[in-house]
Amino acid sequence: MTDAAPVLTADDGVVRVITLNRPHVRNAIDIPLRVALADAIETAMADRSIRAIVLTGSGGTFCSGGDIATMERMPPEHSRPRAEAAQRVIRAIWTGPTPVVAAVEGAAFGAGTALALACDRVVASTDSIFGTTFTGVGLAGDMGIFSSLPDRVGPAAARQLLMFPRRVRGDEAERIGLVDATSEPGQALTQAMSDARRMAAGPPLALRTIKSILGGPRRDRLDVLDIEIDHQVRLFDSEDFGEGAAAFVARRQPTFTGR
Repeated sequence: MTDAAPVLTADDGVVRVITLNRPHVRNAIDIPLRVALADAIETAMADRSIRAIVLTGSGGTFCSGGDIATMERMPPEHSRPRAEAAQRVIRAIWTGPTPVVAAVEGAAFGAGTALALACDRVVASTDSIFGTTFTGVGLAGDMGIFSSLPDRVGPAAARQLLMFPRRVRGDEAERIGLVDATSEPGQALTQAMSDARRMAAGPPLALRTIKSILGGPRRDRLDVLDIEIDHQVRLFDSEDFGEGAAAFVARRQPTFTGR
């Protein structure tokens, strides 16, 4: 356990670095982290002195996904606020005017993959590991994954990655378009900062326009967030999710029944 802030922020000139800070659980996303992360991104987006944002994780890991150990089967009235808090993070990235660069080292699993892919640019170390692992606990995915993943790899490949989740190393991720650039191990943040400074030196109005048209509040993309919430809420109240979460904690294979 730790009393440290779940999210850290620091400015490097006109670049704000936002760091997920739960290294004891490989930066798994619980409710306090998702609220703090949304607050940090919204604050950075509202600060006109900040020209680029870099999102990274502490302890050599980007994000191991949702903190399954803090979850259990729950009715819609309990799961909907959780899902909405997660989508608030993605809305902040997509609708905000400032470019966001993800710097990925180590694991980016489940919601960690979705969080990285929501960013305008993804830089990953060659030995980082991505995995769309939602089905392992009986969930389908959220945090924009049904928009960002097919946007990057195409609908057919996205379907396979979601239905047959596997680990994808950073070097392969670059080849298939899952990430935009790779670095040597341990250098993702350095390269992401370099890229962010390049963007920060560019014309802010033009970059905001590019982001708003290509990566911002497109109606179909934002509608995906609401669709994901509806499905996520239903799945959180399924026996399969209860079994998946229990199996995760017990370190055993889950047995899903479709209920």
